[in-house]
Amino acid sequence: MDIRNQAAIVTGGGSGLGAATARALAAAGAKVTVLDVNEAGVKATAEAIGGIAAVCDVTSPESVQAALKAGADAHGPARICVNCAGIVVGARVVGKKGPMPLETFSKVITVNLIGTFNVMRLAAEAMTALDPIGEDGERGVIVNTSSVAAFEGQIGQCAYSASKGGVASLTLPAARELAPRGVRVMAIAPGLFETPMMGGMPPEVHESLVAGTLFPHRLGKPEEYADFVLHIVQNRMLNGTTLRLDGAVRLAPQ
Repeated sequence: MDIRNQAAIVTGGGSGLGAATARALAAAGAKVTVLDVNEAGVKATAEAIGGIAAVCDVTSPESVQAALKAGADAHGPARICVNCAGIVVGARVVGKKGPMPLETFSKVITVNLIGTFNVMRLAAEAMTALDPIGEDGERGVIVNTSSVAAFEGQIGQCAYSASKGGVASLTLPAARELAPRGVRVMAIAPGLFETPMMGGMPPEVHESLVAGTLFPHRLGKPEEYADFVLHIVQNRMLNGTTLRLDGAVRLAPQ
């Protein structure tokens, strides 16, 4: 899909991967609506790119519908949807204080998996009503964010790994379902990236993570994730799969 002049929505756009993606899409000519629960962050990103800011809870149907409507009113219905919203909560199945609180597991699943699906389903509904464009009759593309933790989850990551594994697993069936309507569905599984999620780690932990990334021998940059999103949007043969973006890292058990 030609990105120029297309309406796009990006969740988690107040920081990290989402903010970088919103900037890259805008630079490529898209009209971007940025969604995030962080009001200050989402407004800052939107102002920087000349986009629309929508304070949005991705787990709420009403909140997402209102955000999509705000974007559609300003830019038209979105043909590009990128889901970057997510949280990380580390907890062992059985820790020193007993079993993981069920609400901890539920919260991570709700934000990372159900929130992604909530935005995807509502964005896809709007896309399928649009006129097809291009020689292949494409109507839209959805890019979700999984993680290498979906495949090599570490100790203490059961909730996070399960949520990102769910994102990876829904990619193919969603793509198969939406294919007849000209909507592609892809997922990216990032490795270790320089995002606010990584910012609070002690230096020794940071160094150990870098050590496991083979080449480039560093953490990924959010702009590199954003570049990959642009390629997926533009390359119509990419559909129905989860692609790793990880510098050949394979996470150790802990």
